[in-house]
Amino acid sequence: MSIDYKDAGVNIEKGYEAVQRIKKDVESTHGPEVLGGIGGFGGMFAPDVTGMTQPILVSGTDGVGTKLKLAFALNKHDSIGIDCVAMCVNDIICVGAKPLFFLDYIATGKLEPEQIEGVVAGIAEGCRQSGAALVGGETAEMPGFYARGEYDVAGFTVGMVDQPKMIDGKSVKAGDVIIGLASSGVHSNGFSLVRKLFPEDRWNESFGNSTLGETLLTPTKIYVKPVLNVMENHSIHAIAHITGGGFIENIPRAYPDQFQAVIKKGSWPHHNIFKLIQQTSGLDDDAMYNTFNMGIGMVMIVDPGDAEVILADLNSGGEEASIIGEIKTRDGGEAPICFE
Repeated sequence: MSIDYKDAGVNIEKGYEAVQRIKKDVESTHGPEVLGGIGGFGGMFAPDVTGMTQPILVSGTDGVGTKLKLAFALNKHDSIGIDCVAMCVNDIICVGAKPLFFLDYIATGKLEPEQIEGVVAGIAEGCRQSGAALVGGETAEMPGFYARGEYDVAGFTVGMVDQPKMIDGKSVKAGDVIIGLASSGVHSNGFSLVRKLFPEDRWNESFGNSTLGETLLTPTKIYVKPVLNVMENHSIHAIAHITGGGFIENIPRAYPDQFQAVIKKGSWPHHNIFKLIQQTSGLDDDAMYNTFNMGIGMVMIVDPGDAEVILADLNSGGEEASIIGEIKTRDGGEAPICFE
């Protein structure tokens, strides 16, 4: 009696089916820069460097973390792909890099083509939102490694910026204004704590116009196009993506050590989900601002003379942007960020 690959738990035919299911979504992200098609051994991309004097490639990689547990429990997989793209492209836009292409890696114990189709549909949507081409990926079936119905997903993106236009924080000065762009919710950070606070039996509770689980599963907002639009007409001194570590860890990464960000609490609308998290956890403000985005997913540091115009441009373009603080010179042993 023989034992084949299928007997060992790997169904090659399911893999072929998954590829066919995702083909349309993948191709929807392609432009003339993409060479070749789905199924090759490498994704090929011919970037347009017209007008650039010194093109710089910028890369980023990330996953979604334990937020995936909500997707498994709620059987909703299309938004997770958006999270995966967002966590990568939101990082590289902080230096002004426009995303060129994206690759994904999905690993599962038992390949379910419909499930993979949902995840890749979300990845393709994230790529369309950010202007990136989905040029390739990998789906790995690993029996015995993941629980039934579960998977992991990670992504990788490459972008490009002309070095003279690169945003590196060197232009930051005392008096600069900090503009915050609203988040869509918890995004993809702090979910190990969130799941401890709100076990699965609470995810179907009513919360606002939805349920608690669906609110927590809201995909991470992608900020690429708003940032690129501002860059076309204005100078941005620094940008920070508010991810794991919240305000306290991420904002100081954007500027030199001699400066301090002074954040004015209450200067932007807060999501009710953060109020619920704080009430349930009993965390103080410092812990909350060191864990969650608190309603601000990205900040721009700009010249005070440009702040109001940039703010107006962002809001007229559909963003929810607010002036949330300013930069001052840091004295002695002061922390690199403080709150008022």
